[in-house]
Amino acid sequence: MSKPIGIRLEDKNRWERRVPLVPEDLAKLAREKKLSFIVQPSALRTFPDEAYVAAGAHLSEDLDEAGVILAVKEVPIEKLLEDRAYLFFSHVIKGQDYNMPLLRALMDKNITMIDYERILDDAGRRLVFFGRQAGQAGMIETFHALGRRLESEGFETPLAEIEPAYHYEDLADAKRKIAALADAVAGGVNQGLAPLVIGFAGYGNVSQGAQEIFDLLPHEEIAAGDLEAFMDKGDALTDRLYKVVFKEEHLVEPAEGQTFELQDYYKNPSRYRGIFHRYLPHMTAFVNCIYWTEDYPRLITKADALRLQKSGNSRLRVIGDVSCDIDGSVEFTYKATEPDEPSFVYNAVTDSFVDGVEGEGIAVMSVDNLPCELPRDASAAFSTALKGYISQLADTDFSRPLDELGLPPELAGAIITHKGELAPDYRYLEEFLKKA
Repeated sequence: MSKPIGIRLEDKNRWERRVPLVPEDLAKLAREKKLSFIVQPSALRTFPDEAYVAAGAHLSEDLDEAGVILAVKEVPIEKLLEDRAYLFFSHVIKGQDYNMPLLRALMDKNITMIDYERILDDAGRRLVFFGRQAGQAGMIETFHALGRRLESEGFETPLAEIEPAYHYEDLADAKRKIAALADAVAGGVNQGLAPLVIGFAGYGNVSQGAQEIFDLLPHEEIAAGDLEAFMDKGDALTDRLYKVVFKEEHLVEPAEGQTFELQDYYKNPSRYRGIFHRYLPHMTAFVNCIYWTEDYPRLITKADALRLQKSGNSRLRVIGDVSCDIDGSVEFTYKATEPDEPSFVYNAVTDSFVDGVEGEGIAVMSVDNLPCELPRDASAAFSTALKGYISQLADTDFSRPLDELGLPPELAGAIITHKGELAPDYRYLEEFLKKA
C-alpha cells in the first residue's frame, strides 16, 4: 500500500487560506483509489478541519508518515522533511535571489521538488494554476482602486461601490454585486471622465479572468490599433466603459525595422523595443496580465510615467499590476502589497511612493497573492486540475533514479530537484545558486 499523501497548513502569511486539494476531491480519491491522507490542522484554511475529517483524512500535525506532501506556497526551510516529494509553488525557476536558500535546502535534504508552475502540456501551457482567479480578483481590486481614486478627485462613479475582493463571500457573490451596478453605469459616467477606457495586457488565463469581471458592466470593445483614432474622434458615449486588449504586437516593435513576428519575439526579445507608451495617455486604467522576464522590454518605464505626469493631460489613474513583477514589466512596481492595503501612488517627478490612492502620479495595485482573496473558488479550480495526478504520485517510488520514476511527462518535466541534484532542465539554476 502506498504511503499517505500529506497536506500541510499554509503559514506564509495571514491571507493564505487556499488549499491544493478540496475535501470533496480528497474523499473521491480515498474512496475510488484507496488513498490515505494526513492533513495538518489549520484555523485559517478556507475549508475547516472537520470537512477533511468527514472526507476520510487523518488530522495530525505530524506529516512524517507521508511520502508526498502537497502545499500551495513555499514551505519554510526549517519545516521541510528530508527524503520526501513536495509539490508547491517554489518561485525558484527564474533564479529569484530570495528563494535560492530554499532551493539549496531542497537539494541538501534530498527532496524531490515538483513545481506546479512547471506542470505543462506539449504546447508549454500550464495545467495546474490559479491564473484565472488572479485575474478575477485583480480586476475587482482594480475597479476598487479606480473607484476610490476617482472619488478622491471629486468624481462620483458606481465603481466606488465595489469592495476589495476578499470582502465578498465568494466569486458568485462578487459577480452578483458588481453586475448589479450595470444600470448605474448605463445611467452615465461623468462627462469629464468619458471615455472611461480600461486596457488589458495579455489574453491568457489571467486576462480572461480579469475580463470576465469587467464584462459584467456595460461596455464596448475597441481594437488596440483603433484606440488613438477613437480618442481623436471625441464622440465617446458616457453610458458604458470601453475595453482594449493588447497583444504582443502592440507592446513592442522590431528595433531594426523588420516586421513583427511573434515566434521571433519569443526567441529573440533583445531585438525588440517597447512601444506601449504610445497607448498610455488614452487609458483611464490598465490591467497588466502578462508573464515577464528580464529578457523582454518593459511595458511601462519610470521615464514613461514621468512624460505622462509632466504632460499634465494624462488620463491614466490606476494600474492593476496583476502580474506583480517587482521592478519588472511595470518598472515602478516597487513592492508587493497586501489585500488590506492594496495600492500605492508613484510620483514620477519626485520618484517617490505613498501608500493609498491619493496624490500626484499613478496609483498602482500590486497584490501578489490575489487568488487568496477568492480562496474557495481558487482552491476548487486548482484541486480539479491537480486531482488527476494524485494517484500516480502516491504510487511512485521517489527513491529511484530520475529516469526510472515512470511519471507522465507533464509531471516529470516539473521536477526541479531530485536526490540532491537539479534535474537536467533546471541545471541553469546552478549559476544563481553560486551568486546567492
